[in-house]
Amino acid sequence: MKILHLDTNHPILIEQLKQLGFTNHEDYTSTKTEIEAKIETYDGIVIRSRFKIDNTFLEKAKNLKFIGRVGAGLENIDIEYAASLGIKLFNAPEGNCNAVGEHALGMLLSLFNKLNMGNQSIRNGKWLREEHRGIELDGKTVGIIGYGNMGRAFAKKLRGFAVEVICYDIKEDVENSDATQVELSEFFEKTDILSLHTPETPLTIGMINSEFIQKFKKPFWLINTARGKSVVTADLVYNLKKGKILGAGLDVLEYEKSSFENLFTNTKEMPDALQTLLTLDNVILSPHVAGWTIESKEKLAQTIVDKIKAEFC
Repeated sequence: MKILHLDTNHPILIEQLKQLGFTNHEDYTSTKTEIEAKIETYDGIVIRSRFKIDNTFLEKAKNLKFIGRVGAGLENIDIEYAASLGIKLFNAPEGNCNAVGEHALGMLLSLFNKLNMGNQSIRNGKWLREEHRGIELDGKTVGIIGYGNMGRAFAKKLRGFAVEVICYDIKEDVENSDATQVELSEFFEKTDILSLHTPETPLTIGMINSEFIQKFKKPFWLINTARGKSVVTADLVYNLKKGKILGAGLDVLEYEKSSFENLFTNTKEMPDALQTLLTLDNVILSPHVAGWTIESKEKLAQTIVDKIKAEFC
């Protein structure tokens, strides 16, 4: 079987597939159109997020037996059409869930202890102890939306704290020893910290908007290491200013796209909500790297190898 690798990944992915008898070709520079012109000769492809695997692409991939997505989400693949063609889909949420859990916890603790603000004030020659007095996580209720691999990993990281962990998921009976599954009414009643761990779907796009935010009984903290389009940035900014949201740790942004950096080189293209978000001291941002660790790079690759091996060897 011939596999086309469209993104660079940890070397063990190609090395182990070669040992299993697969032929590996690498193409990290050709355009999508150029790839479509030759894709019919391949049995499998391995991709991260280089471009969308849509109907047009899949129609040309006449011999394709599987797609390996070295990551958690599958939103860049037309899942239904691929399934209708009998193409197997392999992703790897198990590979970077620990990294995401640690990153979410790190963002939360940094917000509570004002670490970014304190660091900057020291660099500016100011020694502001009272202004940087933090709060403790113990005694709070952490509400997790989406209790799959990522949500479970974050809940596991909270074991050492005296917190209540609750979760909400569209699937039933997902709770375990680290979190109690509740209905939305109880979720809105109890939550002090909201952490998102949902994929990008029609149900989750724009999910965190003002209407949703106002359903929470208490002001709360928001952590998003999932997908940027789940949060309406303008509504987030409004509620941060009003104090309904006490602070936010965002590894992902609504405006993420291949030309994201252009928002900063051409400020006319930058949405007003993003401009305001960047000025707020109670917001921590990172560039979609929650699952992007040295260890997860290898784990993601190994997970894809293992799934291909289990299916075809």
